[in-house]
Amino acid sequence: MNAKTVLPAVGMTAVSMVLTLAVVVMWLGTAMPWPVAVVVGLGIDGGWLATLAYERRLAAQGDHSTPVTLVGWSFGLIATGVLIAHALTEESAGAWLAVAWLPIAAKALWLVHGLWERTALTGEALDAIQGIQQEARDEAAVARARLRSEASTEETRLTAVTQAGARVAHVQARTANTLSRAWSTLETAREGEDTGRALTSVTRPVTPGVAPRWELPFWGPTDPASALSLEAAGALSDQVLDVLVDQIRHSETPALSYREMAARFRTAGHSASEVRLRAAWKRVAA
Repeated sequence: MNAKTVLPAVGMTAVSMVLTLAVVVMWLGTAMPWPVAVVVGLGIDGGWLATLAYERRLAAQGDHSTPVTLVGWSFGLIATGVLIAHALTEESAGAWLAVAWLPIAAKALWLVHGLWERTALTGEALDAIQGIQQEARDEAAVARARLRSEASTEETRLTAVTQAGARVAHVQARTANTLSRAWSTLETAREGEDTGRALTSVTRPVTPGVAPRWELPFWGPTDPASALSLEAAGALSDQVLDVLVDQIRHSETPALSYREMAARFRTAGHSASEVRLRAAWKRVAA
């Protein structure tokens, strides 16, 4: 796996060093003896290669040195500067400038290779990561399928409820329409002159002197009758109530309890509210 990054870096470094040496010999060979130019070129390439080898050794040990890295980039910048200066003195400057970036590119490739090594994982780790990712994808797919199924079920339920509500409303509307027509028929019959005479002729033999009016039934809320209204017609006075309670209480020996007295009081057909009956009991038993 390292060959994917180390081979391009090695190739770019070799081309860059050869190009730097050739440019130094051609450029400085006219101003000094060529052996001296060769030494200068080899010095630049040698310094670059030495710092690169030391950086690789530190990287293999899991270490890093900022000064060594700066020195290596300095040699790369010097090589690039030599190529650019040579290109500016030549007639075909564009062609030489096109290759002047090779030293910087070689250093960049070695940087990429170092990052690759620091982030490289073993095959077992990669298999574990792939398994975790696949498991996460499976869970996400199952969750999406569950949500879609629940959404479809809820949509079906809402549709069924809506349709049932519509049917109920339709039945209620038809029932209301039928009741309305029936009520209208009853009202017409009640208001009719012939109907009134017919009802009077039927009712008068049963109850002489009475001409009843046929009233329609009233459908609506009614108020419950209160205890006072039930007793209003024939309410017993306190004196009479006390006498009745005392008689019932002493109708047996020993005297009856309040519960037994109240039961016999109502069985005898007397009527009185619970409050008045209990008050009479207290007065008699005092």
